[in-house]
Amino acid sequence: MKKRHVNTLVIGSGAAGLCAALRLYREGVKDILVITEGVKMGTSINTGSDKQTYYKLGMYGAEPDSPADLAKSYMAGGAVHGDIALVEAALSARGFLHLCDLGVPFPHDELGQYIGYKTDHDPRRRATSCGPYTSKEMCLALLRALKETTVEIAEKRIAATLLKVDGRAAGAVIYNGESCEFETVTAENTVFAVGGPGGLYANSVYPPCHTGAIGLAMRAGAKCRNLPESQFGLASIKFRWNVSGTYMQVLPRFVSTAQDGSDEKEFLREKFDDADLNSRVFLKGYQWPFDVKKFPDGSSAIDVAVFEETSKGRRVFLDFRSNPSGLDISTISSEAREYLERSNACTGTPIERLQKMNPGAISLYADHGIDISREMLEIAVCAQHNNGGIAGNIWYESENIPHLFPIGEVNGSHGVTRPGGSALNAGQAGAFRAAKYIAGACQKDTLDRKKAEEQAEAEILRLQKIISGTRDARADLKNIQKRMSLCAGFQRRIADIDRALEEAKTLLQAIEKEGFCNSSGVLALTVAQLAFSSVIYLAAIRYQILAGVGSRGSAAVFGYDNETVTENEEFRSQILTTLWNGSEIVNDFEVCRPLPSPDGWFENVWADYRNGKIFAEK
Repeated sequence: MKKRHVNTLVIGSGAAGLCAALRLYREGVKDILVITEGVKMGTSINTGSDKQTYYKLGMYGAEPDSPADLAKSYMAGGAVHGDIALVEAALSARGFLHLCDLGVPFPHDELGQYIGYKTDHDPRRRATSCGPYTSKEMCLALLRALKETTVEIAEKRIAATLLKVDGRAAGAVIYNGESCEFETVTAENTVFAVGGPGGLYANSVYPPCHTGAIGLAMRAGAKCRNLPESQFGLASIKFRWNVSGTYMQVLPRFVSTAQDGSDEKEFLREKFDDADLNSRVFLKGYQWPFDVKKFPDGSSAIDVAVFEETSKGRRVFLDFRSNPSGLDISTISSEAREYLERSNACTGTPIERLQKMNPGAISLYADHGIDISREMLEIAVCAQHNNGGIAGNIWYESENIPHLFPIGEVNGSHGVTRPGGSALNAGQAGAFRAAKYIAGACQKDTLDRKKAEEQAEAEILRLQKIISGTRDARADLKNIQKRMSLCAGFQRRIADIDRALEEAKTLLQAIEKEGFCNSSGVLALTVAQLAFSSVIYLAAIRYQILAGVGSRGSAAVFGYDNETVTENEEFRSQILTTLWNGSEIVNDFEVCRPLPSPDGWFENVWADYRNGKIFAEK
């Protein structure tokens, strides 16, 4: 496969990429190649939470719902385009039921109703789950379906650069990690499903095998959206996993120790009285990501306290073996008390409550060699999800690079906040939309292959320098990750951002000049891509802070005087765009498009659908 052409190249094998390949095949596109470092790698198949959420249109009981109402929930946090929100709302039921048909075991009652529950930023009970491994179950079901097709999946390969000819996407240069050779795949369409920027942060809940590759699209000049809007929250660090939901609702002890494990203390009791503390801990289950609106008077004060404790050089643990000192369930908030009462979990220890409410949350850690019934669980505040990413239109095609389709977490369809689990829906909706558009409007071969191959040859020469140089790739990776966690995490100080951006630019220049030695080509290319990404992200964060957006979402902002900058809510109706034009980073704000309110007439919509007119709507 040193040189090849396909109609559609799918980069990435997470839940979004696999769904796109399957939907393309079922829409009649047969000339498909999926390239991946490994189908068992990446975030989708290696991550989750206590009961990992899929957020969708309500399908239970008498509570009314509609695509427009769901879209309003997607838009509620601000900085979201209304038409894209409506697309994700409209496709949620189809994407969800498609997964059910493939065998993902989402629960329903004896009447066939799919039950729901409330999640963070959710005004209704739209969330559902099939347990801690929901996204893994999705991947396995999609892989089973793909095995019944002729779609080729080429493993042990990463995209090294995206090709662009005459302003449009043209495929990619691929690095084969097994043969250690570069390969060229020109393509009429490129589905870019590489996930979030998992490798950017030292404190991260992304699985170690997932680093992300958004920098490839950034370098190609793809317009980005809302890059500063990330989510941060409490997670275990020995085995990376969100400690959300039931892990918090069973009211574990929060313990800090010295580095050697000595000097154990329940440090949160120094900051809160017992009833207030336990009520806040319970709410962390619903309100898992850090949210500036829930600090200092809400549950996010827990995140800050944990961060401050670890900043002192101490270690922080959850202890499920015994109750917090002074726990009296009768004194906690009515919401928490009623939840535990309805769950028959008002007595016993946290581990006993967890066994009753969600036994899978215990076995999950046991599967990874951690027995939380016998040992404490070390945690930290970690990067969890990037709500921003590449800017796509309503068909999930890049806004400024035709034939490039960013889907999944790499697509910046979310805003400042989002309902928990909406990311899983967004990936499936994006896969459906991109496949539909490619099948309906992009099957003809319009690419100048000769130009694409010439560009590939030039790119391979550049890439060869990166993998055959003098620098230490692992040292540079630690440098990037430490800088991002310290300066671009959930607490952001403009002076730190200024310094970090200059350091990141200097490091990038050195990498591009000197290259790496004594490291695998995969690692070298990954670190180079992350170095480029870190510059773009830091520049976007700096621009947003200096514009006066202030503290919002999952980021508390501090000015040059080190005082907290309050949010300017006028920016909720705007979206930050970021673009590398080949010589400089261009940031700007654009006004959010409103929620559409179509009043369609069946015969007219049917005619537009039959005639393919719907594809003209970008």
